[in-house]
Amino acid sequence: MSNQPKIAVLGGGSWATAIIKMLSENLETIGWYMRSVYAIEHIKRNKHNPNYLSSAELHPEQLDLSDDMNKIIDNYDVLIFAIPSAFLYTELKKLTVSLENKIVFSAIKGIVPESGLIVGEHFHDHHNIPFENIGVITGPCHAEEVAMERLSYLTLACQDEEKAKELSKYISGRYIKTKISDDIIGTEYAAMLKNIYAIAAGIAHGLGYGDNFQSVLMSNAIREMKRFIKKVHKMKRNINDSAYLGDLLVTGYSVFSRNRMFGNMIGKGYTVKSAMMEMSMVAEGYYATKSAYEINQENGAKTPIIDAVYNVLYAKKEAKDEFEKLTNKLN
Repeated sequence: MSNQPKIAVLGGGSWATAIIKMLSENLETIGWYMRSVYAIEHIKRNKHNPNYLSSAELHPEQLDLSDDMNKIIDNYDVLIFAIPSAFLYTELKKLTVSLENKIVFSAIKGIVPESGLIVGEHFHDHHNIPFENIGVITGPCHAEEVAMERLSYLTLACQDEEKAKELSKYISGRYIKTKISDDIIGTEYAAMLKNIYAIAAGIAHGLGYGDNFQSVLMSNAIREMKRFIKKVHKMKRNINDSAYLGDLLVTGYSVFSRNRMFGNMIGKGYTVKSAMMEMSMVAEGYYATKSAYEINQENGAKTPIIDAVYNVLYAKKEAKDEFEKLTNKLN
């Protein structure tokens, strides 16, 4: 089995843990960078991540665990980044080795705040990685259901279709089905935008709106997503595919959605700061809202839902007032 590709995952959270679980079904050895030495030692002793998806059994004998990012990057050819977008820039400042000859797949759902770019564009512009060596892993898929081995679907997007197909062989398995896409920019923007719409769904729920309104909100959200993505990257795509609509629905409706949970707390009257302190995981939609709003100031797509969430989170407007106005803009 020595002809297996050398694949590593970078990140210590729930999505990184889920990807490790998928890969361990097919690979003899997987590199895994995580910052926490405590978590590494715990995994070696107890066969599970102490902080995330602790129900998922891991196999330490398959894992090349290290808290040295440069060592992992140096030793592996295919790198799957699952570090929250808010922390990616800081983590990458630790780099002393080059990423230029690596194949990089992003499993990150958001914008890098420091550059204002989606992750693929950030790697291209700031780390000189050719677009044909950059890919995206997107849903619809919650890490928690991967841990439970419930049937899940993933979309792998890459300009070079063969690279996406090759990685999909090692991610696919008994409970994981994969699809290939060439819309790397569109799928990455969709993964970022659906978190904003999930916050909107959560705010609405926290304010007391019911399922009838939720269905209208999601229906408008997919059309808004289509308008936004068409402005940033025009190409032929079916917005009803699972990578766009499916990912939006699972994030907007699921009890596992961090962004919906965050929005729900805001709708119930929590401040942004208190909601963040209450949650143990990052709601990436918070950062994505500001970036999407600013990007759209230049592009001019009609985005009433993004605008409403931005006004609540950043302009400090009352959620009740903003969503009352929003109800008159939806159809």
